[in-house]
Amino acid sequence: MIDVAGIIAENILYIAMVTLGGMLISWSVHFVPVGGAPAAMAQATGIGTGTVQLAAGAGLTGLVTAGAVMAVSDSPLLVVASGGVGAMIMISVTMIVGTWVYVYGVGVPPASAKVDYDPITKDRQDIYVSQGTEGHGLPTVSYVSGVIGGALGGLGGSVIYYSLMSTSTGLTQSNLVALASIFAVGIFFVNAVIPSYNIGGTIEGFHDPKFKKWPKAVLASFVATLMCAFVGIITIGGL
Repeated sequence: MIDVAGIIAENILYIAMVTLGGMLISWSVHFVPVGGAPAAMAQATGIGTGTVQLAAGAGLTGLVTAGAVMAVSDSPLLVVASGGVGAMIMISVTMIVGTWVYVYGVGVPPASAKVDYDPITKDRQDIYVSQGTEGHGLPTVSYVSGVIGGALGGLGGSVIYYSLMSTSTGLTQSNLVALASIFAVGIFFVNAVIPSYNIGGTIEGFHDPKFKKWPKAVLASFVATLMCAFVGIITIGGL
């Protein structure tokens, strides 16, 4: 018979950390410049793929990085920080390569249709937006926003993985790694999908009006991740 109350009491801190990680992931998605199919045709600002793919890519990179560092270090701060850095590098490379394709392949300048001037560089935007489009490429503000989103997503993913790996259990190390990875990936995808309802297809970054909707998504992720955390911790702790 599994002592559910005992498992929860013993690992209550890790349940809270998993929930926090899920909320960070949900918040991070709003920073990443998602352009979807329109951006793939240079008709919208952002990266030409979907919300879940970008968020999962950043978060899973953070998770893998955290797993690699956890194998050689017991420092929670180092493990979590490594996850954030790994995701930042991944999303940064994705955005810079995308920018090269837009500029040198398609032949369009990075421009935002949401603001007349880039909030960071103060460069004019509206005169460079092609007629009939919602912007194109990745202007500086979207790039910076994406790096912040990658950092938050990586931090969230690494916090979840570290918490699941630290749960009191009778599993062998190899089985614990496998089970923790499965739960971490599952929780990540749950929290990558929830913000999609806010974004509704595309978002340019923290300067986009849609960004203001993030509290609703984070609240929904709190509820969803809390339930996932209980299931994950009880499962791992009961084995």
